[in-house]
Amino acid sequence: MNQNIKSVWASRFMSAAIIQGLLMTLLTLYIVIGQIFWLRPEPSRVIAFGSAGQWFTVGYITYLIVGVIGVAVTALFYLYIEGILGKRFTGISNLLAWIHLALMNVGVVGATWMMMIGGYLGGAAMLPPEVGGYGWNPGQVHVNIFYGIPMGYPFWITVFIIILSIGVIAGGLGYTITWKKKTQT
Repeated sequence: MNQNIKSVWASRFMSAAIIQGLLMTLLTLYIVIGQIFWLRPEPSRVIAFGSAGQWFTVGYITYLIVGVIGVAVTALFYLYIEGILGKRFTGISNLLAWIHLALMNVGVVGATWMMMIGGYLGGAAMLPPEVGGYGWNPGQVHVNIFYGIPMGYPFWITVFIIILSIGVIAGGLGYTITWKKKTQT
């Protein structure tokens, strides 16, 4: 076995995972510090209330799992193909790897951050005015928050999930093409 394992694509995906981890850390600090100083109503109230605020939690956890951990684990697939099997991504498989890297990262950030923003705003609006909310019911939240942007949050979340999926499919196709290549001696 090669003691000096190198993988260009594993390095690129690990770099992306580090950037996603940095974004996750900055987001978490914003939420935690904002909880104390400027976010009203507080994110803890939005999360505890549930309902529309659940989308904030779903977006946050999904970003952690797919955006940070998923991107890092994806690097292992590239490490296996390039570093262990000794096969290189060239031509179309190299293009597919670039598509994978770009669309997976853009898609996961777009989808999950929109879930978090929509969930926080929707959950906050449903809280009573005494704690900084508007006291809105679910119908008001759907009209004024979820569909308060062009085409609505659900449409854009779906678009970003499709973008993410196209990236993952491109990556899987690139893996398969490279994996099936004859090993060069």
